[in-house]
Amino acid sequence: MALLGRVLPRYLLLLAQNNLGFRLAEIKSLLSLYGGRFSAHQESHINSPFWILNMPSEEMAKGLMKRTVCGKSMFELWGHGKSSEELYASLKNYPMDNMVPYLQSNTTYKINVHAFNKTLAQKEKIQKIDALEFLPFEGKVNLKKPEHVFWILEDYGTDPDNIPKEPLALYFGRWIANGQRDLIDSYSVKKRHYIGNTSMDACLSFIMANHGRVKPNDVVFDPFVGTGSLLIASAHFGAYVCGTDIDYNTVHGLGKASRKNQKWRGPDENIRANLRQYGLEKYYIDALVSDASQAIWRKRMLFDAVITDPPYGIRESTRRTGLQKEVVRSIEGGTENRISVSSNYHLSDLFFDLLNFAAQYLVMGGRLVYWLPVYKPEYTEEIIPQHSCLKLISNCEQTLSSHTSRHLITMEKVKEFEDQDQYSHLLDCQYMPYKGQNSFREKYFSGVTKRIAKEERDKQK
Repeated sequence: MALLGRVLPRYLLLLAQNNLGFRLAEIKSLLSLYGGRFSAHQESHINSPFWILNMPSEEMAKGLMKRTVCGKSMFELWGHGKSSEELYASLKNYPMDNMVPYLQSNTTYKINVHAFNKTLAQKEKIQKIDALEFLPFEGKVNLKKPEHVFWILEDYGTDPDNIPKEPLALYFGRWIANGQRDLIDSYSVKKRHYIGNTSMDACLSFIMANHGRVKPNDVVFDPFVGTGSLLIASAHFGAYVCGTDIDYNTVHGLGKASRKNQKWRGPDENIRANLRQYGLEKYYIDALVSDASQAIWRKRMLFDAVITDPPYGIRESTRRTGLQKEVVRSIEGGTENRISVSSNYHLSDLFFDLLNFAAQYLVMGGRLVYWLPVYKPEYTEEIIPQHSCLKLISNCEQTLSSHTSRHLITMEKVKEFEDQDQYSHLLDCQYMPYKGQNSFREKYFSGVTKRIAKEERDKQK
């Protein structure tokens, strides 16, 4: 309440220009994790690499940058404008009391210049730095190890074929922290001991963990665990992780290898070894062979987050366990046995079971993060599965082909699960629009077939 009526400090966030559709949801989730909130006016500039955020403290800004893989750098914003004149006027109006601690004679500093979408000559950079001589810097310049680093940042738009002569916006600020972009390389699937056909790449794995607001000492579950990519990202942020998968060989690291020029998986190719590779084994609970359509947990509200990438039937089949009757003939007469068999798992049933599971086993406020495959010509927001206990937080699209995509869906538990929620949910399933996507595999490959046929026709011409 103490913050009411107080103008919050402004910070400038410089973002990476990839995975554009996931940036807003990641930053919003991380701000809510640290008790902050995203300003609605900022969404109009959502494709820009520069976002101005209002946050109550530098500690929150640093906390956000310790997590984000979409953000590159954070700055305490001292001034900005659409021209040099506006920038200088803004700097002159910035409270001197906020500047003084970083301009003392016993401190060292340097000023960097960054132009987005344009390359500046060193002479131009020096001119821009010299133009700030009106700022009362009293410390000494140190280009190697300065105590404080200041940046002039210029935005020349996002179109490399139409770069304006003058910047669209200019900013000046004190560097606070860098994001976690280095994780993308250090956790690269290419360097990992154990991988499969559908191992999630490192960047998206960390984005999913951030959407799920995973934090230290959480318990995170993946019901389609595969080779454990999503467990690794959650464990990196200090969560205890576990999962299940219907494929015995995948859970135990047996069978044929997915790597090129390697026939069989080695003894160090399993989920536990993956976490050990990154020093995260202490966060690994276990992975079980289990059917996601059959709940194996007795106690409700076990998990702080459920983060998963279900199979779509493209590289991995969608399977569940069913029962088949077998009549055994004997001298005494016929007897009936029930045999466990593998059967097809329709996507609509899979996602209904997933939401129902999350509603039962998530703690209140816990999050479900999962991928939903869609056929673009038939997609509307109405087909996104819903549940009375779960609130839709974000819906981010990643294009797979000209006619298919997958949506990263984030939901939050907002209501305690009761027995009638299960029955009403199952009843709604009968009318769920997503049922039309059950043939996603056929629609996906129909586009591939058409493309190959077109390429053959083009060759013949």
